[in-house]
Order: sequence, then structure tokens, then C-alpha cells
Amino acid sequence: MPAEPAMVSGAEVFALAARLGAALAGRGEKVATAESCTGGLIARALTEQPGSSVWFERGFVTYSNEAKHEMLAVERSVLVAHGAVSEAVVGAMARGALWRSRAQLALAVTGIAGPDGGTDDKPVGTVCFGWSNAGGELRQETVRFGGERAQVRLQAARHALALALELLGESATGPDPAGQTSPQD
Repeated sequence: MPAEPAMVSGAEVFALAARLGAALAGRGEKVATAESCTGGLIARALTEQPGSSVWFERGFVTYSNEAKHEMLAVERSVLVAHGAVSEAVVGAMARGALWRSRAQLALAVTGIAGPDGGTDDKPVGTVCFGWSNAGGELRQETVRFGGERAQVRLQAARHALALALELLGESATGPDPAGQTSPQD
């Protein structure tokens, strides 16, 4: 059962994107995204940041299984065996985004934002995350969010960015390093 939905604002997501950008710029590294249920929301938040061309390498929006296979080299057998919303697939998405880019960090998201598409095993709000780096590390996890479609997507974007910061050894809390405000939510 999901926790009560945390009301997430676009401003929170944009602030985390600014923090991630500052961390990457400080390291001279780049990030790539592979998104399904968030539909490019994470890439948008990242590219809204001034100077993002220095540290944002590219984004893949792979909503269909075919796109996951063609663009990120996710094996069809993995998609069939585990389903698109699985840690096996999101891990392959993260590794594929890293492989098909010049980034040193990739983050991937696939899930069921709703309002339909859920099952007993994978209800609406189930989101799988994957993070991979150039050193070959891979982290995957599944979270179940509550709320309407827009809130599931915002919570997923916030979670993906916050964990990317954590993996870089950075804090996900505190003021926006660039002092930026987000575009209208």
C-alpha cells in the first residue's frame, strides 16, 4: 500500500535539477536520462537550468517497449520476462542510456502513472528507478507512490533526481545553488 501522496511541486523538482547540475559541473561530468512514465519531465527540469549544455548530455523518452529496445538496447527477452515496469528493465534502460551517450551518469524511470494500466502485482503508482555510472555501478529500486497521475510523475522525478544526488555524495536538501526559480508549474 502506498504512503499518503506527498504533494510535490514543480519548483522542488527544478531545485533538485539545479543541485544535480551544479554537482555534475563541479565534477566535469554529464548525465543522460531514460524516461518512460515521466515522459521527459526529468530532462525538462535539467535543461531548464542555465548552463545545462555543459553537463546534460541527452535524454531518451522511451514510452513503448519498442523504443526501449531500439533506443536503449533493452533486450526483448527481458521485456517479455519481466514487463516494462520492472527493475530488470529499468536497469537495462540506465545501462543503455549510458552506453548510447557520452555521459558518466544515467538515470532511468519506468512505471505506471495512471489513472489506468495498473494490475494487482503492479498497481498504479508503481515506479522503478535505475541509476548507472561509468564505473559500472548499477542501483535499482521500486517505489509505490500515491496520488493522481501528475503527482505520481512529479514524485518520480523528485525521487530520481534526489537519489542521483545521493549517489554523487551530495545532499538533496538546502537552497537551490543557482538561486533559480522554476517555470510556471
